[in-house]
This record gives sequence, structure tokens and C-alpha cells, in this order.
Amino acid sequence: MKFRSVFDIIGPVMIGPSSSHTAGAARIGRVARQLFGKQPEHVDIHLYGSFAKTYKGHGTDVALVGGLLDYDTFDERIVQALDDAEQAGLSLAFYEEEEELEHPNTVRLVLRSGVEEMKITGVSIGGGKVEIIELNDYDLKLSGNGPALFILHHDRYGAVATVAGVLAKHEINISYMEVSRKVRGQTALMVIETDQSITPEIAKEISGLPHMFNVATLD
Repeated sequence: MKFRSVFDIIGPVMIGPSSSHTAGAARIGRVARQLFGKQPEHVDIHLYGSFAKTYKGHGTDVALVGGLLDYDTFDERIVQALDDAEQAGLSLAFYEEEEELEHPNTVRLVLRSGVEEMKITGVSIGGGKVEIIELNDYDLKLSGNGPALFILHHDRYGAVATVAGVLAKHEINISYMEVSRKVRGQTALMVIETDQSITPEIAKEISGLPHMFNVATLD
């Protein structure tokens, strides 16, 4: 998979009834949409724990779909998201999973468009806050509260330092950084949250560095 372009009880302004089940769900859906870079044609939605048990009554389904349509947490169109998705040509499949995961409010989304596919797992941790804990089988811990870089690269010495050097040159401060890999010396995923937005020009500069395969941004 190549990325194209790329989440307090006092929480964000939001459509109710529950910050965990609606605002958090909408954020997860919207992060997935932004990372996919366009509206998918189909999404498999795997719900776990309390999400699986109460997603219809608490509006988790419409919130997730609203996020996938790029609606923000306060967007009143969220309540009609299922109808909007049908009109937009976005097909959906909901799965109530019985597996018990570490966090009860967990959802795994599989976005597809043609031959493109992206898998993302998020949890709603309360008050509208979320964490993205998996992207295409790479483990990570992303808050989604600010700008972020996703860099697929060759796992070798110097890769992290060269990226950090570009960000320092442009006076961009790193607030969080994590590198995940499946096999040593092969492909790794670098995730960097920053205090400032990453412009397309900076992303292009990073993609031109040695050993970089793909660069996506989240803002």
C-alpha cells in the first residue's frame, strides 16, 4: 500500500449522545479518510467491545461514517451520514466482533478503492480523544490531535536523523516520534507528530531523501 496524502469529559464541540461513541468515532473515521487521501469506494468496519454492543443506539455507526465522509465532530450532517454515504457511492459493511481487546471502544477500518487498500485501527479513549494504534499492520500510537508525518522507509541507520534534520532546518518542532518495523533491515514506518503543519514542499523534500519510499501528511 502506498500512502497518497494524507485524532477532556470537556471535549470538542460534537454531535451527541456520547463523546466516546460519537466524537471519538467521528475522529477515527476522519483520520482514516485523510490518510487514505480520498473517499474510499468501500469500507469494512469491524467493531469490538462496547462499540460492537451499542454502536447503533449510541450513534457510533453514523459517527464513523460521517468521519469517513470527512465530516468534523460538530458537523450536523453526521446524523444523516449513512444516507449521504449511499448517495456518494460509499458502500459499507459492519461486523460485530466477539474478540475482547485491550480497550472496549475499538474499531478496525479496512478502506478500499480499486486495488488500493488501507487498514487502520483506532480506539476512543474518552472525552472525544482517540488513539490510532495500527496502520497497515504497523503498530503505532498516534493521538491525531495535531499535524503528523507518516514515512515508509528502508530500515537502516541515518534514516531518522536525516528526516529530523529537514524538520529542524524548517524550524518544525517534533512533539512525538515513533518508528515501527516488522523485520529488521527491511521496511519501517516512521510516525512524527509536530507542532507546526508540514507543507507539501517539506513533504516532497523528505520524500527525496535516501531510503524513503513514501511520505504522507496528516493535518
